[in-house]
Amino acid sequence: MGSKKLKICISWSMLIWVVVVLSLHHLVGCQDVGDYNEINNPAVLPLITQFVYSRMSNLTAVISRDIGNRSTFCIKDPEADWNQAFNFSSNLDFLTKCIQKTGGDITRRICTAAEMKFYFNNFFQPSSIDNYLKPNKNCNLTSWVSGCEPGWACSIGPNQPVDLENSKEIPARTRSCQTCCEGFFCPHGLTCMIPCPLGSHCPLSRLNRATGVCEPYSYQLPPGQPNHTCGGANIWADVGSSSEIFCLAGSYCPTTVQKISCSSGHYCRMGSTSETPCFKLTSCNANSPSQNIHAYGIMLIAALTTLLLIIYNCSDQVLTTRERRLAKSREAAARSARETARARQRWRAAKDIAKKHASGLQAHFSQTFSRKKHPEELKMLDQAKSEIDEDLYPTCSNSSITSLASPAPSKGKKKEPGDLMQIMHEIELDPDIYEGTSLGIEDPNTKRHMPKGKEVNTHSQIFKYAYTQIEKEKAMQQQNKDLTFSGVVSLATDTEIKKRPLIEISFKDLTLTLKAKNKHLLRCVTGKIKPGRITAVMGPSGAGKTTFLSALAGKAIGCRMTGLILINGKNESVHSYKKIIGFVPQDDIVHGNLTVEENLWFSAHCRLSAYMSKPDKVLIVERVIESLGLQSVRDSMVGTVEKRGISGGQRKRVNVGLEMVMEPSLLILDEPTSGLDSASSQLLLRALRREALEGVNICMVVHQPSYALFKMFDDLVLLAKGGLTVYHGPVKKVEEYFAGLGISVPERVNPPDHYIDVLEGIVKSSASSDMQKYAAGLVVSPVELNPDHGTNPTSTGMGEQSFAGELWQDVKSNVELHRDKIRHNFLKSSDLSHRRTPGVFQQYRYFLGRISKQRLREAKIQAADYLILFLAGACLGLITKPSDQTFGATGYAHSIIAVSLLCKIAALRSFSLEKLQYWRESASGMSSVAYFLAKDTFDHFNTVIKPVVYLSMYYFFTNPRSSFADNYTVMLCLIYCVTGIAYALAIFFEPGPAQLWSVLLPVVLTLIAAQPNKSEVLKFVAKLCYPNWAMEAFVIANAERYYGVWLITRCGSLMKAGYNLHYWGLCLFILMLIGLVSRVVAFFGMITFKKK
Repeated sequence: MGSKKLKICISWSMLIWVVVVLSLHHLVGCQDVGDYNEINNPAVLPLITQFVYSRMSNLTAVISRDIGNRSTFCIKDPEADWNQAFNFSSNLDFLTKCIQKTGGDITRRICTAAEMKFYFNNFFQPSSIDNYLKPNKNCNLTSWVSGCEPGWACSIGPNQPVDLENSKEIPARTRSCQTCCEGFFCPHGLTCMIPCPLGSHCPLSRLNRATGVCEPYSYQLPPGQPNHTCGGANIWADVGSSSEIFCLAGSYCPTTVQKISCSSGHYCRMGSTSETPCFKLTSCNANSPSQNIHAYGIMLIAALTTLLLIIYNCSDQVLTTRERRLAKSREAAARSARETARARQRWRAAKDIAKKHASGLQAHFSQTFSRKKHPEELKMLDQAKSEIDEDLYPTCSNSSITSLASPAPSKGKKKEPGDLMQIMHEIELDPDIYEGTSLGIEDPNTKRHMPKGKEVNTHSQIFKYAYTQIEKEKAMQQQNKDLTFSGVVSLATDTEIKKRPLIEISFKDLTLTLKAKNKHLLRCVTGKIKPGRITAVMGPSGAGKTTFLSALAGKAIGCRMTGLILINGKNESVHSYKKIIGFVPQDDIVHGNLTVEENLWFSAHCRLSAYMSKPDKVLIVERVIESLGLQSVRDSMVGTVEKRGISGGQRKRVNVGLEMVMEPSLLILDEPTSGLDSASSQLLLRALRREALEGVNICMVVHQPSYALFKMFDDLVLLAKGGLTVYHGPVKKVEEYFAGLGISVPERVNPPDHYIDVLEGIVKSSASSDMQKYAAGLVVSPVELNPDHGTNPTSTGMGEQSFAGELWQDVKSNVELHRDKIRHNFLKSSDLSHRRTPGVFQQYRYFLGRISKQRLREAKIQAADYLILFLAGACLGLITKPSDQTFGATGYAHSIIAVSLLCKIAALRSFSLEKLQYWRESASGMSSVAYFLAKDTFDHFNTVIKPVVYLSMYYFFTNPRSSFADNYTVMLCLIYCVTGIAYALAIFFEPGPAQLWSVLLPVVLTLIAAQPNKSEVLKFVAKLCYPNWAMEAFVIANAERYYGVWLITRCGSLMKAGYNLHYWGLCLFILMLIGLVSRVVAFFGMITFKKK
């Protein structure tokens, strides 16, 4: 029974397939579906529908190929875009109804490829008449059938063949005119139907008798045709011209004839084909056009506000905790070193007592050894000495004391009384040879090197090593005060004391003339400054003291120099030794947002030898802090104008310490004692004196030193006005020299003050008047003595220069000055210092560490920047109403202005506030590349974070169709671009003009880029503006999300703005390129126009 049923089912299935195949064969052979009389057959109708849809698909494919060549700027993937617009395969009910309505005549009513091209090409060549198309074969002045009216279509003649893929010729279509089918639109001026794209709603219209308008469309019935009725849709264009066919916001249209209201928990944008589920924590009521994601904005506000408050209040704690831990290790090491030093002092006192006692024993033995004593007496004597030793050395073991009191005599030799002195001498040289006695003086060789066989790794070990060495050096200095003449000679010839490379500067007939004014600054100065000595340069104001130091340091710019400057007797450039030359400027150029120790450590890291061990570096830094008396403020901020830090005198000492920590061989100081009291000045001179003991050549300008300070100098260079040398020699002989000239120093008058008063003419005497006349004769007319001028211009009868001549001379002088500066900045010289400092990468690490500390301490400023950007995003997000017509271009223009302005103002601080510090560091040999890259690297943190801060408000308030990732990427490139521009502005301009340019540039350039109707010149200028590329990237990212019914709107908007959908990557590349080029220009300006 089952097998019979199975055979019957198989027979019926085969019969149905035969019918279908025969029907399809007949259908393919027919010119139209109407030729086949089975359109009302439910079994055959779906096959007919599929056949019609296949011909429509071929038609749209042809159109996409033909029109795609002209619309490449707005269509990235033609196949995908046309599928999103005309892929009706999921539901073909509207096509089935149209087949039944037209009686199978549908293929004769659908527009051919030629007619569709005619319709779409009108968007690329807009007509002056907007309500209908240009005249064509079927609709013109002589032929205007009812099918030419909006919402109506006609059919082709019965004997005329139909070729929908014909894209060259419009067929004659004037018969059997009727209303357009649902799901199709019939343009005004064409007599055919075009399928409505997905995302549209194209029902049949109804006449509103009150207004005479066919609703929901906006066309009216033609006058004089009473039998004419409202038809279907009449136009598909941009949303501004044909918004009536777009599926309304709050609803979605799965097909072009069906509209469904959006359910609760979902939202439907305008032109949607499906409803989109809302995110969690968002509110989406029924018929919502967009999801309310303000909850995410509120959460981000709360999170970022909390984070900013934490940063605002706790930024310093990160560094403070680390400094506190280091301070504990340092204090423990210092305490241990001080205790060890006190123990050494007790040991020396005990040793002296032991020596005296041993001397008494030796004298006693010499008197009594000739007479034999009973052994018990000797035993009692030893016992008494042992008791004395126990009192003197309570920490020593009994075995040590016994060996000290009664050393065993060597075999074969008679015990001699001198053995005790020998043992004491051995203990003095190396007390650690006796176990339990570790308080002796170590070998001086260990002064500058770590103990052999011991690894110093931890902070405690490093600090202990450094402070132990410092305490030993103090002890040695205390011992050196009581040295005899032979001891001084021994100390001076001691090869174990570290000597730095010696630099002797000699100068002969050194003359400097200012090029601009042809004025002498120095005249025929001859002499030398020697290593191991401190030379003071003194003189009245205008004597050329600072100019003299600048000439020695190779920093004199804008001057014509004659004479010789020799380095160690050789005619070499002083720049070849810049790694071991320290120059302390007159101004206290230090980093105010770093502590004293951090300033010194950075200089030590970048300028000491790369091969020097960390313990030795710690020793050097700690010694400088100790010698300059900065222990109490080592962890204090130096301070800035806005935030007070250490005192002015301490800041001055830090300024000197920056050069001392790099262990220079030549140290030049410009008025280091100005602003210091007498005690601080003497403290500084004692520190410099210790440097001189290691062979450092020290030359410094001094104003009005006290007599005690004056006596601490070794040599004196006394200059008169005009750069004349009055005296050059030892300080000890200066009074004798002037006394020989008849200039005696009155009682209770400071000699240097008296000599300067004489040179100034304040003090009158017969001898001084002769000296003043001599000096005045040399100074009065510097031009007359200029070897480049044979005669005095004033004696040639020439009149004064004209205004134009003076102006030209000033311009010429400024050009020469800038040329000399640029030439000086790019001056290259061989390195003869024999010191290899850290390379660019290592210095980059040091700079990065320093900048991170500075930015952490400036976290309040950073938090303020983020807060302002945060509020800007919220305000613009609230007031901006995104337009689907322009894809939010207006809001993006406002965003570009706001973000550019705020980020530029913030980025100006990176370079404009530290120009003086950079000029000093670059002049000392630090890497400009490392400095610039470190600054830029840390600013990348802001480049990454600031887009999130801004978009967290703007994006969630405006809720554009583009993704957050796309908006973030464009904003990231934009901020990178404007940051580079800000670098260039900060370097090339002063802070005031730089801020003004930072405000003007974003506004002006964005207005140029957003200009709607630009001329060719303005278009070219817009291509050079970074806002143009940023806005194009934003619009493209948003426009890609508009498809289906939005296709014409997308193409029209992009064509009007001149944008290209394929240029999103190019826009980002150009933004990054502008940022990179700006950074290169900024770096070139930084190293070219830096001040010396």
